Amino acid sequence: MKKYRKYGLALFVFAALIVIYYFFFSPDQRLMRMADDYFDHYYFQENPTLATSLGVHKYDSQLENYSKSRVAYQIKELNKFAARVERTDPQQLSVQVQGDRELLLSSIKSQLLTLETIRPLENNPDTYSSGIAASAFVIMSRQYASADERLRSLVAREKQMPQVLQEARNNLHNPPKIFTDVALEQLPGIIDFFQHDVPLAFANTKDPALKKQFDIANAAVIQALHDYQTWLRTVMLPLSHGDFRLGANIFRQKLWYDEMVDAPLDQLIAMDLEDMHRNQKEFARVAKAIDPNKTPQQVLQMMMVDYPQPRSLLTSFSNTFDQLIQFIKNKHLITIPSDVRPILQETPPFMRALTFASMDTPGPFEKHATEAYFNVTLPNANWDKQKTQDFMKLFNYPVISSIAVHEAYPGHYVQFLWVPLNRDRVRKVLGASSNSEGWAHYCEQMMLDEGFGPQGNDVKSKRELNMLRMGELLEALLRNARFVVGIKLHTGEMTFDQAVNFFEKEGYQSHATSVVETKRGTSNPTYLYYTLGKLEILKLRADVKAKQGAAFNLQKFHDDFMRQGFPPIKIVRRAMLGET
Repeated sequence: MKKYRKYGLALFVFAALIVIYYFFFSPDQRLMRMADDYFDHYYFQENPTLATSLGVHKYDSQLENYSKSRVAYQIKELNKFAARVERTDPQQLSVQVQGDRELLLSSIKSQLLTLETIRPLENNPDTYSSGIAASAFVIMSRQYASADERLRSLVAREKQMPQVLQEARNNLHNPPKIFTDVALEQLPGIIDFFQHDVPLAFANTKDPALKKQFDIANAAVIQALHDYQTWLRTVMLPLSHGDFRLGANIFRQKLWYDEMVDAPLDQLIAMDLEDMHRNQKEFARVAKAIDPNKTPQQVLQMMMVDYPQPRSLLTSFSNTFDQLIQFIKNKHLITIPSDVRPILQETPPFMRALTFASMDTPGPFEKHATEAYFNVTLPNANWDKQKTQDFMKLFNYPVISSIAVHEAYPGHYVQFLWVPLNRDRVRKVLGASSNSEGWAHYCEQMMLDEGFGPQGNDVKSKRELNMLRMGELLEALLRNARFVVGIKLHTGEMTFDQAVNFFEKEGYQSHATSVVETKRGTSNPTYLYYTLGKLEILKLRADVKAKQGAAFNLQKFHDDFMRQGFPPIKIVRRAMLGET
């Protein structure tokens, strides 16, 4: 009888807790507690590298577990969380928390799609090697704790890295050749990163015993990477006959879960091509204004040879900041929450194969090391003169200005400054690339539309202004080309070579850039989010302006946009207009 009374008491307490939970917490509060449970008991612990980058340091000594048994566990847990979120009635939630519910569910469904269907652990060798490099980088890149404390976390992670590369051997099965090629292309830089950059970051550690532990662990990682490189080249490369294409159905699912866009793919392509043709027409007009005796392509080549020396590239970017910030403030375009500027640095080695410039910002929960880094990829010192010149054409002065707008002011960096101000934990962690990249790309056009650039009426000022517009249009055409290539590559309507040709002919890109961009498209299928997000934001702005009429204020629009975090534009529209 005592046994039954004991169980009865336990059931009574459990029932009482449920009653308290439902009667003393509002639907909004219950959803947010569910989100906390998801983040604290699944999301961060299964993604410790991401947790570190977000400023959650509880998991700094842990590393992603790529074993088949762990993946099975993750799928099981994700399905449980999905069921919990789906049982929540969205009609009982406020508009803000309705959006949070959608963000949570989309995040979970996207991960399930990746683990169960896309399966990069089975078909992308770079997942492992670049993954462990990123895991080391987020610990060494910011001084959020003492060097010794961070080094202890790094040693703990490095001890697990050889096993990650062993799991790669267990998991990889018939990857696409392009994926294996990219992994092999990245590996020399990753090995160099562990050989030189990582030890240099902790050269001043005071604990000799810790230093010895690091030397042993780091040497084991370097050897494991060399072995992995050899294995990829001799064993996996000959077996790499897989297909990188997702197919239309999976592509549509990924686009919905990641960006909440469900328009038919042919409709999306038509929308992008309309924008591309508009940009090409404007490109021709601007080129004619610069030099009526040259073709647009000749004017483009003239613009592209006007670039700084490689050793001055970082300084050239830094020099744009004063002008951009002053213009934003004078024109009242958006509130910049902080006067602290990002730090210019060379792109980390493991990122150089597929990116030319990027913004690396601290996580919204980071309390100590709050620096942001503007990464720029420099030409390799071992390249010959011609290859270096071809590479530097990508950083001609007009494009430098456009990139600085995109990455820093008022693009990614300014949006980053707004994120920690949001009290909503879901909005700090989860979002969409069509918002973040769409915003940064939108800013490139918006700044020039609002009058950024030389203000004089003399020939030189007009020429410089037209050059800036040409640089912005060149970046826009690059993103237009990504839009089409991403869809058509993965639906089988375009081959790799045809994609390269499309970037060259329709996107006005060099052959070298076109190859890199096509490689990126094989593993980043929905990189259409730049133009997609830009067009969504322009549409949202037009609709808000039409609704508000004379009361419309551009700074208020931008500030209100920032207050939403960075969710899919569908969620932002609901908040700012009351409709999707």
